[in-house]
Amino acid sequence: MNIQIFGKSKCFDTKKAERYFKERRIKFQSVDLLRYGISPRELDSVRRAVGLENLVDEKARGAELIRYLARDEDKVEKLLEDPSLLKTPIVRNGREATVGYCPEIWKDWE
Repeated sequence: MNIQIFGKSKCFDTKKAERYFKERRIKFQSVDLLRYGISPRELDSVRRAVGLENLVDEKARGAELIRYLARDEDKVEKLLEDPSLLKTPIVRNGREATVGYCPEIWKDWE
């Protein structure tokens, strides 16, 4: 199992996700989205798993702009440019991924 948690340092759900895996002694790699971002290949992998609409944090400043972009490629480009628009935590386990706090799915990964 190779768990990656992409999150924001001040995100409550990101901290809950990290605690979930720590409590179960499951190793994970934590990535600060605002500091390091996410690579285009990683974002594409997550997008295939959860869908583009589920990646956008509707509460983020500037999220409404993404709705008005016509092409998915433009939306992805905007998310890569500004990772603060991504909903967190993004938790990856190989080709599987979740967005948000999803312990009901993670328990099947153990």
